[in-house]
Amino acid sequence: TAAPPLTPPDPPRRSVRSRTPREQVLPAELSPPDMVVACHTDCVEKPISVGFQRFGRFVGRKPWWFLLLPLLSSLALAGGFCFLEEREANDIEEQFTPVDGAAKLERRFVRENFPQDDSRFSSQRLYTDGVYASFIAVSRSPANVLTRAAFEEIILLDRRVKEIEVYGAGGRGRGRERLSFGSLCAARHGECVSNAILDVINHDGGRIEETRLTFPFSIFGLNSVFLGHSVGGVVVRNASVLSSARAIRLFYFLKEEDESKAAAWLAEFLRVFPSNLSRLDFIEVTHATSLSRQVEFEANSKDVIPLFSITYVISISFSVVSCLRFDCVRNKVWVAAFGVMSAGLAVLSSFGMMLYIATFLHIRIRIGVDDMFILISCWQQTNVHDKVEDRLADTYKEAAISITITTLTDVLAFYIGLMTPFRSVRSFCLYSSTNFYYIYYHVLNHVQGAKCWQG
Repeated sequence: TAAPPLTPPDPPRRSVRSRTPREQVLPAELSPPDMVVACHTDCVEKPISVGFQRFGRFVGRKPWWFLLLPLLSSLALAGGFCFLEEREANDIEEQFTPVDGAAKLERRFVRENFPQDDSRFSSQRLYTDGVYASFIAVSRSPANVLTRAAFEEIILLDRRVKEIEVYGAGGRGRGRERLSFGSLCAARHGECVSNAILDVINHDGGRIEETRLTFPFSIFGLNSVFLGHSVGGVVVRNASVLSSARAIRLFYFLKEEDESKAAAWLAEFLRVFPSNLSRLDFIEVTHATSLSRQVEFEANSKDVIPLFSITYVISISFSVVSCLRFDCVRNKVWVAAFGVMSAGLAVLSSFGMMLYIATFLHIRIRIGVDDMFILISCWQQTNVHDKVEDRLADTYKEAAISITITTLTDVLAFYIGLMTPFRSVRSFCLYSSTNFYYIYYHVLNHVQGAKCWQG
């Protein structure tokens, strides 16, 4: 009998299960270049772009609204500068030290447990730098200030300091309080605290060469006085006898109970005292007060203003010139000028609003014309034959997203700085972030209204 024909075995059956669309087997004839991924990634960007496109078209139809409204709002917010003087914060310690630093907490503890008694003043019990005026006298030659000639000039300066007077608010006139050193000085047992080195010689320069001084403690009557903070550059013999000294330092402490009066007297000291130094022959003098550091800090800020002015003139000139075109259609000089003006209005608006809400001022200025260049670049890529409102709509559609993202990242980055314990950094970050917002507002409104006007 014939053998049955051989048949190939059936292929093994694969398990069948439902597949998600991503797991479907692709046809063999479909090559990778023919594949289309049906996944939309513009679900957020597209509606925002469309919204900005509609807004740009609306700006193109009503340009005068967007030229005038930002200007009027800036003028209204500029009224906050009426509070500038009372809300300007330049105190170095307050602005540049941590709010709840350990040193401040310890000083508070000392102030509460070891309070200062103005009737029995002691510089060793001060928990602050104190309120004082001071000068240091250094001998010209020889290198010894403990001479009669030098001390006569020192005592003359001491007398001139105690003669300084200033009048209360409003200047001279009937009813104005006269502020003298005797009325403002820190006292001990009813008398102004004096300088020990002058007490030892009884304020007589002729006795300095006759008096036997020891260092750091010297005998004065039945007591001993400490000369360590009054005499510097000392040379001693026999372990303690003062042979010579290079410098003498005198302090004039004031009561801290009325800061405004003390500040007025110290300001008068800084104004009047230097006029006495030109007539000195035997000593060289440098002077300072407890306000000197603050005064120098504010003076340095004013000295920088001319440099800032030069920088901003260069930046503004570059912004305007870079938009200059020989083609009158594409020339955007006036748009650049409005862009720079809008940056100034943004600074005016942000500072004014912060001053309205009683935020202390810490200067922050930003040109803010980078967004303007982005919008001008997108505008120049549009069809010059289209309507202005259509060109502006396309400009907003292309540029507004990137401007919005950069503004948000800048604002958020500066808001993070509000968590710092330093008040100066907090104020800087708050004003900067608000400034970014108003620059964004003016660029999308005021500058684009000007662009429609010149477009």
